[in-house]
Amino acid sequence: MSAYPEVPGPDPDADPLLAQLLLQLRERHHQAICCALLYGSCLRSGDICDGLLDVYLICDSYRCAYRRALPAAANWLLPPNVYYAEVEAGSRTLRSKVTVISLGDFRRGCSPAWFESYIWGRFAQPTRIVYSRDTATRERVAQALLQAAHTLLTRAVPALPARGAVTELWQRALALSYATELRTERSARAAELARSSADFYAALTRHCAGTLNFPFAVYAEDGQLCYASQCSPVRRRWCTLAWGLRRAQGKLLSVARLLKGLFTFSGGLDYVAWKLERHTGEPVVIPARVRRAPLLFLWGFFWKLYRRGLFK
Repeated sequence: MSAYPEVPGPDPDADPLLAQLLLQLRERHHQAICCALLYGSCLRSGDICDGLLDVYLICDSYRCAYRRALPAAANWLLPPNVYYAEVEAGSRTLRSKVTVISLGDFRRGCSPAWFESYIWGRFAQPTRIVYSRDTATRERVAQALLQAAHTLLTRAVPALPARGAVTELWQRALALSYATELRTERSARAAELARSSADFYAALTRHCAGTLNFPFAVYAEDGQLCYASQCSPVRRRWCTLAWGLRRAQGKLLSVARLLKGLFTFSGGLDYVAWKLERHTGEPVVIPARVRRAPLLFLWGFFWKLYRRGLFK
């Protein structure tokens, strides 16, 4: 069985609203969903109705999930696709950002086969499997999640201090990954995640120790878990260069995914504005001309938001 740490959180067997959402999503994608994951702030807080719940749907294939050529091709060319879904029951409304990716792309994205950190950087954080078609699928996905953490450590440790606290190791590693995307979160988000999930990261670090392709040890010192690594100067230089390339690549791909999301995400512009306001506290008003012709006027609008420091 997988050594992936158990991540507490909402359970569709105990929460009818979450069960309703998952059922709706499986039906929307023609029962081609083999696994569903939760991660992000709603999972950490335990309140799935506070904000947008991050749901990752893993499908057998894009053709089976859509049965239409255009969205299947978009998902294949630049995975993943992002959508919006919500369900209501009584006074509760569950709003979700739904991301679709094939099992093959997910497993590759968690592995060193992907230079870009979009998948392996994102899933080196606590993730809960809330649905799987069978035990074998659950095991494959859990192994991919472990691989994501292993990939991030392999790619990040040579760019970080040779020794220190494990919490600081993950804080810095996650920050490297965050920096490759256009993000609205505060710069302290990586530190908050590493501290709030200290037990999770301690378990991951112990699992990965001894399996990296350079000397890496875990030990206790002054009541905290620490690490020590040995990487050659050449490896450290190449690693630093690689993260510079990922930042340039990731920013461009973030823009491409955002533009694609405008056509797949119902109310995409309003979602972007809502997320920016939620994370920064600054008002964001979408000009009428951007709504009329986003491909033409979106660039100037985003540049102004960037100059205001609303995302990095």
